[in-house]
Amino acid sequence: MARPMGSVRLKKANPCTLLLGVVLCIFIIFFLVSPSTTTTTARLAVDTAQHHLSPPTSPYRKPRPRSGAELRPPPVAHYNLNNVTVTPDPVGNEEHILILSPMARFYQEYWDNLLQLSYPHELITLGFILPKTKEGNAATTALQKQIHKTQKHGPEKDRFKSIIILRQDFESAVPSQDESERHKMANQKERRAVMAKARNSLLFTTLGPSTSWVLWLDSDVVETPPTLIQDLASFDKPVIAPNCFQRFYNEEKKEMDERPYDFNNWQDSDTAQQLAAQMGPDEILLEGYAEMATYRALMAYMVTGPADNMIIPLDGVGGAALLVKADVHRDGAMFPPFPFYHLIETEGFAKMAKRLGWQPYGLPNYKVYHYNE
Repeated sequence: MARPMGSVRLKKANPCTLLLGVVLCIFIIFFLVSPSTTTTTARLAVDTAQHHLSPPTSPYRKPRPRSGAELRPPPVAHYNLNNVTVTPDPVGNEEHILILSPMARFYQEYWDNLLQLSYPHELITLGFILPKTKEGNAATTALQKQIHKTQKHGPEKDRFKSIIILRQDFESAVPSQDESERHKMANQKERRAVMAKARNSLLFTTLGPSTSWVLWLDSDVVETPPTLIQDLASFDKPVIAPNCFQRFYNEEKKEMDERPYDFNNWQDSDTAQQLAAQMGPDEILLEGYAEMATYRALMAYMVTGPADNMIIPLDGVGGAALLVKADVHRDGAMFPPFPFYHLIETEGFAKMAKRLGWQPYGLPNYKVYHYNE
């Protein structure tokens, strides 16, 4: 029988081919609509903070929803500060330490000393604040270089939990950071007011809900015992200061020697209190200057021998090295940039801590060492 002109005979489709086509279509549709950020999300969960109120870690990144998708609100974080322990055994209880250092110049010895601290570095957060000056810019560059070297390429044991760098948005009080210029009596009120502002900015920005202790460590303190944190914490005091000295070459003895450096750790005197009573509201008492003899008992001159458990109450403290229970700062003790009972900065902090019921202490025979310019 002849076929009509122009007709076409269709082949019957193979069931296997149809099944394969259906599977392929389902795969394509799934690929197009499924999230493609699974790997990225997993990585960011480690690299970034979980939400914008997280304590200092890596920066919080606001999620970007797909077009048309509903943006869910950020999670609510709950912190129970009753679970934050502050004990004489901070290592055994895995207590988090915040080391804060105002910095105008970078000293390699300071960084090397940080690295040799035996406290577990994964429990240590570092915080720095630097001025926006020529010297401050150079210090920031040098600091960032060492941070990159340690955090990215250094041994795991040397890497710190996190590091925060701040740049202060107010002018320095003195044009030079040379030791002779910094310690002129005429510069002290303005200089220490700026230092107090820097310390407060650094503290209020970095203190997190998991912090147990705050170690204030000046960036020109270049030598401490490796067990500094454990040693100071073992006394279980709210505020405790070691004795800051300085190594130098003694020309008379023709050998290396040491001398007191920080004179802000002291016990008050009747003379100092009488001077304060005669001062105007904006005047401050200063220590270590012949022009203002206070006759306070200075911890710098109370050394009796090698490091031991000798401990004394203090009325004023210095900031070269100072371990503070985080609760002292949470209670409101800060560094007054204004005359507070005629005291300012770290000495004003000691007065404020005492007014809040936290007694500072000092260790005359436990020494740390300041850089010698």
